Amino acid sequence: MMKRMIFRLLSGGILLLLAACGGPRYDVRVLHGESVRGATGRNVPARELKPYQRPYTVNGVRYDPLLDHRGYVEEGVASWYGADFHGFKTSNGEIYDMHAMTAAHKTLPLGVFVKVRNLSNNREAVVRVNDRGPFVKGRLIDLSYAAAHALGVAGPGTAPVRVEALGTQVRDARGQVSYQPLPSYDIGSYAVQLAAFSLPENAQRLAAEMKTQIGAADVREELINGKRFYRVRAGRYRTIEEAETARIHFEQMNYPGAFIVAFE
Repeated sequence: MMKRMIFRLLSGGILLLLAACGGPRYDVRVLHGESVRGATGRNVPARELKPYQRPYTVNGVRYDPLLDHRGYVEEGVASWYGADFHGFKTSNGEIYDMHAMTAAHKTLPLGVFVKVRNLSNNREAVVRVNDRGPFVKGRLIDLSYAAAHALGVAGPGTAPVRVEALGTQVRDARGQVSYQPLPSYDIGSYAVQLAAFSLPENAQRLAAEMKTQIGAADVREELINGKRFYRVRAGRYRTIEEAETARIHFEQMNYPGAFIVAFE
């Protein structure tokens, strides 16, 4: 049976590690203060996202969860996990039920339904992604036992599959199933972070320069791993689209590390 890590994200942004029986321990951390690029190419401020939507690292490898499932189709190898994890929490806080039609994926939005086709026998099943993984090289998706059994993966252990994201599932009064996009992250109040300094006077100098040029800038003080940093945020924009246009402009002004942040 495929052995892998199940982890959950705490509200403070630190991941609680749960090691698979006999498996390695992974160093799993959420990355803060960053913008996250969705499938549509838009940057979304990480602090607006739920912990399990933010970038994270496993064994030194960074994973950036997608905020938009639309257009996602990929082929790869499916594996499955069962009794060893039954009853434990999944990455979105649910209890893993090996008899439910669920799956783990490294980057698809949690809660999205996907259609999985076993390319070796053409069986298809719809499953809901509620966990992260599998963190094994060459594996695309980790199926629950029920899903693996339905697709004919449980016996051989792995199989080539095609995964297509469908969206969130809704049922009408007659019980007909349809799928719709995940909620939008477009509307809000945003700025572009240009740089972070260890010396406050350097941050204040840049903020004053930006305030003169574009009319709005400030400095945000943060304590990270015991070290104090001063982040310069420039502009104030109503939508992600406006902020993304400004970010590109700032990149052209020699701020290649600029990214979008949200006002609290």
